[in-house]
Amino acid sequence: MAKIKGLRSGKKAPVSGQYRNTKTRTEVTSVKGEPLPPGPKGSSYSLVDKTKHKK
Repeated sequence: MAKIKGLRSGKKAPVSGQYRNTKTRTEVTSVKGEPLPPGPKGSSYSLVDKTKHKK
């Protein structure tokens, strides 16, 4: 899987998982299709851990 980087606040998460803010280094859980939370000006989010689904 390619790394997902540079997602701005308010952009929809392309996959469900844990995202890290590049400025604050805090992690948030985001669901696919939902907007990423607000962050400090100039920050972005990177996918840290994709959610694993059992079938």
